[in-house]
Amino acid sequence: MKTAPVPHDAFPNASRYRLVATYAVLAVFAYVVVVPLVATFLGGFKSLGELRVNPVGLPREWLWNNYTDILWSASYWTMLKNSLVIAALSVIVTVLLASMAAFAFAHVRFFGSRMISAYFLLGIMFPMATAAVPLFILIRDLGLLDTYMAIVLPKVAGGLSVAIVLFANYFKQMPAELFEAAAVDGCGYWRYYLYIVMPLAGPIVATVSIVNFVACWNMYFLPLVLLSSPEMMTWPVRLMDYTGERGSDWGLICAYVTLTMLPTIIVFLLAQRHILSGLTAGAVKS
Repeated sequence: MKTAPVPHDAFPNASRYRLVATYAVLAVFAYVVVVPLVATFLGGFKSLGELRVNPVGLPREWLWNNYTDILWSASYWTMLKNSLVIAALSVIVTVLLASMAAFAFAHVRFFGSRMISAYFLLGIMFPMATAAVPLFILIRDLGLLDTYMAIVLPKVAGGLSVAIVLFANYFKQMPAELFEAAAVDGCGYWRYYLYIVMPLAGPIVATVSIVNFVACWNMYFLPLVLLSSPEMMTWPVRLMDYTGERGSDWGLICAYVTLTMLPTIIVFLLAQRHILSGLTAGAVKS
């Protein structure tokens, strides 16, 4: 005996409850993320004594000297310049190399393409810390120690795996009719890549750029190993200047962390509308 199908509106409150539950979970996650950020920002206006007794609440007396001392410090702007240059170079080189490699894997058929693609995927499982000693020796032999390229080259090599996977999955969703029409018009691989594929790849370019920029901006291990002079240090390494044997100035640390988070927050806000579409959707639909 067949049973009649249940109409979609038989349980009108089910979707409403599901929506409420979803927003409740999102609110909890937002609270977990936002509270430490706000506490860090407010901590920059507190003295060390007040931070110990009131780490989260509003300051009783707003102390601006923590922020002003950092902003008027020449070492802060030097550190900020170093971090920005290294992150920008890493993003540009990673996007160029990964997009070209992914284009070849997605649209060019050649012997060994699957083997080479699988070889790139191995980089996802390779921890950078295990290569510290040979990496240091290689960078030293190349004469790149204590330079921007000492950080950029290993960071690009480490970020190519994920970037190629993201670009390749995005390029494969483009309809084959685009390539066929371009081939009929006499468009070669390079022109197709430059004038058709990349103009349509804005969302995935933004996604890969954000992922690599944040990873490079927060990088601590490579600058610690491969940079030596204070003039070349990035912000995670220079953060150690505010710690000492007799204690840490947590007010200055909170102000320093807040100021160095601003570039990543600004970059994320400018590109946020492209990130989700770059991860989940294709450029065009056939």
